[in-house]
Amino acid sequence: MTKLTASKSVFESIKHIDEFGKEFWYARELQKVLEYREYRNFIPILIKAKEACENSQQEIKHHFVQIHEMINLGKGAKRKIDNYQLSRYACYLIVQNSDPKKEVVALGQTYFAIQTRKQELLEEEYHLMSEDEKRLYQRDLTRKGNFSLNQVARDAG
Repeated sequence: MTKLTASKSVFESIKHIDEFGKEFWYARELQKVLEYREYRNFIPILIKAKEACENSQQEIKHHFVQIHEMINLGKGAKRKIDNYQLSRYACYLIVQNSDPKKEVVALGQTYFAIQTRKQELLEEEYHLMSEDEKRLYQRDLTRKGNFSLNQVARDAG
């Protein structure tokens, strides 16, 4: 397996699909893949990426959706933590602002650049599709997302 193929599987393995067939990544999962040991060290990268998003005239709220999750602590206690649901574009901006000395960051830059271009081409084609073709396309996306989710769940035990 090439490094690019390995990076693709790493980033694909943490990709999620929402109920509308739209893909997203969680910031805390991306942080770990990009080898940031602690989330607090990843926050400055998120801030820079959000600034880049805003400077490119994009709506931050469309690419960086802040969410709150409950995590289990010892003895049944729970705590609320912040996280983000990230679009592919947000992930691209994050890897562009991450530590370039890390090999996984360079691989992530390539992966998200290629995937972003592929999506742009698909969206151009999507607008030319009939309603039936669009429905089949969405169904296929959902199938692929469910398959990916099933693999991740199986690998996690």
